[in-house]
Amino acid sequence: MIIFLNKFTVGLLPVLVAVLLSCITLVSCSKDELEIQNDFPFEVKIMPVPSAIAKGSTIEIRISIERSGNYSGTQHFIRYFQFEGQGTLRYYDEMEYFPNDLYLLQKEQFRLYYTSNSTVSQSFEVWISDNFGNEKQLSFEFNSTD
Repeated sequence: MIIFLNKFTVGLLPVLVAVLLSCITLVSCSKDELEIQNDFPFEVKIMPVPSAIAKGSTIEIRISIERSGNYSGTQHFIRYFQFEGQGTLRYYDEMEYFPNDLYLLQKEQFRLYYTSNSTVSQSFEVWISDNFGNEKQLSFEFNSTD
């Protein structure tokens, strides 16, 4: 009888291990949704710009958005506010931006063009944000050469 029980226990051991592993696998896979990271912070790089501008002159501002990760659903936006002097800001050859309006950026490397309409110093800020609430602020200040 003892020999029979030893053989039965030894034969049952692999079955018990298989059942235990199956239970652990099912419990670990019972999560309803996968966690996918889509919110990646970003940095904004700017090429150097002149410190002075004459009325009627245009300055090119080269900007590059560098993300720490890649999610295909990320969108970037831009808005600006000029608080000293007068001028216009535009994206490539598109229409002028209106202050504090939000505009969708098509690319992560782009150029802005600021045209002075003033004979005094000029200052404005540009905010670049994404659809996850990350935002970077850029400040520009130009002295007048007039």
